[in-house]
Amino acid sequence: MKITIGLAQIHPKLADVPANLDKHVHYIDRAKAADVDLLVFPELSLTGYNLQDLVYEVAARPVMDDPNFRVLLMASREMDIVVGFVNEDDRHRFYIASAYLSGGEVVHLHKKIYLPTYALFDEGRYFAWGDSVQAFDTRFGRFGMLICEDFWHVSPPYLLWLDGADVLLLMSASPGRGLDSGDRLASARWVELVNRAYASQFTDYVVHCNRVGYEDGLNFWGGSMITNPDGETVAHGPYFEEALVVQQIDLNQLHRTRSRLPLLRDERTGLMARELTRILAGRNASHREF
Repeated sequence: MKITIGLAQIHPKLADVPANLDKHVHYIDRAKAADVDLLVFPELSLTGYNLQDLVYEVAARPVMDDPNFRVLLMASREMDIVVGFVNEDDRHRFYIASAYLSGGEVVHLHKKIYLPTYALFDEGRYFAWGDSVQAFDTRFGRFGMLICEDFWHVSPPYLLWLDGADVLLLMSASPGRGLDSGDRLASARWVELVNRAYASQFTDYVVHCNRVGYEDGLNFWGGSMITNPDGETVAHGPYFEEALVVQQIDLNQLHRTRSRLPLLRDERTGLMARELTRILAGRNASHREF
């Protein structure tokens, strides 16, 4: 199966959901014209990133009763859409979340697991953390979703791989830090290395959409990319500017790569489970000594 994927590398306006929704609709229209099957928006695409106390003003639930999500859910009847937003649950906890929309319904909701609180980040002050990593079925096959910091820990993509995900969707709001060479930031180099490493290690497609633009002193660098199961970059967006990156991927590449490199076949999950149990038991025992 071949899928045409669009990466909507946008610059959201901070806390201006109506303006950001208009931009989503604009990119959805562009994606339709390009025959896109799946359109991916970055982390917190409906709200902007550095919300702080505005978190509670822009939170939403991905349901038809929400006027903003109604527009997106209706649009998902023609193409699958991944959108980033602040999710408020029934008990009024607030999460950084991404929703996979298809056929007018929410197929999957991922709540960000790892909330960075180092350097320039302070997400743990405003958001609750998600506590689930699950792959899910789409009309194209089995996918997994992660948000930014989730991907820099090896366990979430590993769990999605074991849970059957052949395509890993990564949405981020990654700000620029440090200088590498030319027009590339050190943070961009690190992200691109991780994308290629996970694609080749898990013999999966890695689809990464990162936002752009300045916001409260942060410069988000873009550079959205798609990496195939051989660890090769097959699409790459520009740095520092809005763009719609369109690329067709061939899921038959999974067969070709895994026939040559059967890492999934040879993975010893029972060994992993036993050793994790041993390690956790050992830590609990050592804590009881004090």
